[in-house]
Amino acid sequence: MGGAPSIDNSSDITDIFGDMANVRASAKPRGKGKGAGERSIAPSEAPAGGQLTALVGENLRRLRTERDLSLEKLSRLCGVSRAMLGQIELGQSAPTINVLWKISTALEVPFSALLGARAAGGVHILRADHAKVLASHDGSFSSRALFPFDEPRRVEFYELRLAPRGTEHADAHAPGTMENLVVSRGEMELDLDGTRHHLATGDAIVFEADRPHSYENPGDEEALMYLVMTYAETVG
Repeated sequence: MGGAPSIDNSSDITDIFGDMANVRASAKPRGKGKGAGERSIAPSEAPAGGQLTALVGENLRRLRTERDLSLEKLSRLCGVSRAMLGQIELGQSAPTINVLWKISTALEVPFSALLGARAAGGVHILRADHAKVLASHDGSFSSRALFPFDEPRRVEFYELRLAPRGTEHADAHAPGTMENLVVSRGEMELDLDGTRHHLATGDAIVFEADRPHSYENPGDEEALMYLVMTYAETVG
């Protein structure tokens, strides 16, 4: 993806607290590639989005300053404009999933390091109605974290949903990052270096995610998937 992302607080991000089921697949199907369709999420389905936006900003500022990086330096490293990074830190703009991946890769931290505050150890119950959910700009792709953000880790666990005919593009993750993905419902096609791998319900795939890749749902129903992300080193 080339060029700096536009700064438009009304449409640049959909990031919400709430049950993943609130991200509906009932809107107009999305065609191949980005911008082929539009979906909307009702304001009532994102009651606490500002909390997550502020948290991302606080974590980004802390991680950047710990590494003695200026906004300009981080911008060059991650390919996100300095203006956008500044707005994210101030809680004035929340990044898309793709932008979060760019930033976390440049900072050499896991995706989750930008999303949560550390808490005490023990038993964690992750209630569905308080889940941290990130969605793509048009809402066709959603990612729900199924682990607490409380300690350094090498492994992360996500629930993913992709709308019918939807496509999600992912930049290369940190070197050595592995993805293990299983399709729980529907079907999915994974594009790796121009080679497409079709997965039906129940199929799983393991691949090196340190290169660009994309997920596409060729079917007529929402695809439900579970992803285990493993990093080469303990991070966070």
